[in-house]
Amino acid sequence: MREGTLTPHKIEVMGRASGEEQQNRSHPVIALSGAHAYGFPSPDSDLDLKAIHVERAERLLGLSVPRAVRNRLEIIEGVEVDYTSNELQVALRGLLRGDGNMLERVLSVAPLRDSPWRAELAELARRNLSRRYHHHYRGFAHSQRRAVDQSAAPRAKKVLYVLRTALTGAHLLRTGECVPDLTELFGPYGLGVVPALIEIKQQGEQRELPTALAQQVGPALDRAFALLDAARDRSPLPEEPAEVEALERWLVGVRRGDLAE
Repeated sequence: MREGTLTPHKIEVMGRASGEEQQNRSHPVIALSGAHAYGFPSPDSDLDLKAIHVERAERLLGLSVPRAVRNRLEIIEGVEVDYTSNELQVALRGLLRGDGNMLERVLSVAPLRDSPWRAELAELARRNLSRRYHHHYRGFAHSQRRAVDQSAAPRAKKVLYVLRTALTGAHLLRTGECVPDLTELFGPYGLGVVPALIEIKQQGEQRELPTALAQQVGPALDRAFALLDAARDRSPLPEEPAEVEALERWLVGVRRGDLAE
């Protein structure tokens, strides 16, 4: 994660916003996502906060079911904050389906809010990694690429997001490691076009790509998708999650512990 564009003011706003949400609900983790986590932030990049929260168990027992997703989109002193949190049960089901969004929250290397639950959850998530993640990362990258292909003049930001998604998925399937930062992945996977794309993005998110660089986009995207598909075919990960029962026991334990308080 690049912190160069995380000014003291942004850091203060981020801490304040995450602290306010922590007062509203208990979070095993709140993580910084988006361009800051992916290695290509611009000075005007928003603060994309992704979280998992634990609803009070007694609220889950009644007739009125609380919302499983909590959102907050607000501009705080000139900084756009986009917060999204999913309830723990929803997040765990996502992990078992192969939802990379949930995995990247749980395995974040720089959580804004941490808890003893996160270490336990991270270990269980690793033990339940499977080839199902290919479906998520390929589907997400495909929808992102469609936006690039439909644009007469694709922007660096959109291209970078496709490459980030595809390479994070490929690396996960190859190694079992979740690395969302594109700047750590482009070299080992032979995508040398990335630094030039990042440089263009940092000059302004609306800038069009120079002709010579734009001509490299198609081959780069094709390579990223080929790497992702090859990683799935050769992945050491199992087809299905291996320890679903352990994850369920852990969730039941969290609920029982809350009821006992």
